[in-house]
Amino acid sequence: MTRTSDMKENSVGSIPSVHNMTNFLVSSVHDMKNSVSMLIGGLEKALASAEATQLSTHAELMQMNHEAKRINNNLIQLLTLYKLGQKIYPFDPQSICLDEFLHVMVAQYRELLRFRAINLEVRVDHGLYWYFDEDLISGVIGNALNNAMRYTRDRIHIIAEENEGKLVLRIEDNGNGYSSQILQESDDCARGVDFQGGSTGLGFYFSAMVARMHHNQGCLGELKLENGGSLSGACFVLCLP
Repeated sequence: MTRTSDMKENSVGSIPSVHNMTNFLVSSVHDMKNSVSMLIGGLEKALASAEATQLSTHAELMQMNHEAKRINNNLIQLLTLYKLGQKIYPFDPQSICLDEFLHVMVAQYRELLRFRAINLEVRVDHGLYWYFDEDLISGVIGNALNNAMRYTRDRIHIIAEENEGKLVLRIEDNGNGYSSQILQESDDCARGVDFQGGSTGLGFYFSAMVARMHHNQGCLGELKLENGGSLSGACFVLCLP
């Protein structure tokens, strides 16, 4: 009995505090992000070579580069959520030209869109400017674009317009749309992990948090998922006051 008691005491005593565990996880995420960034650099150097398109593995390299960038973005989102939780994120809304902002975003995916034969169209109200944190909203739009490219048949629309005093950003595709389960759970940003489907819900949670950080005169930003739209598929809708 004495031996068992000692083992239990030592076991409990060896459990790190929540603070120490958080610091450990953040440090690990930083380390992983640095490694993934090096991997991306190597892949892009290989793809930029004149002989890259002649390689039998060119398609695989393109996909690997995209997935590496997606992982890197996820790690950045984890670090951003940590900073938001610690209230140390430098939230900085600025007046942003939507036409320029969205075309810069799309340019980052141009090669992959061409490789997958996906037609992407950007529609923006003329002269539309809005106040938001450019880095945070870039992460939200990036999440939506990655999902749209994964599930679309061959078309994506990005639409930015002002409606009833709010900026409405829509990312629509012509895939099969969201499942009824996802639509039912879309009001809960803290959804559980789907081990069978391989979804952690990180992208949705991050996007919902970012939306709610943007507020004006008591009105909060919001995130909506729906089916239909101009392409009769999935519609990711971000509304900012």
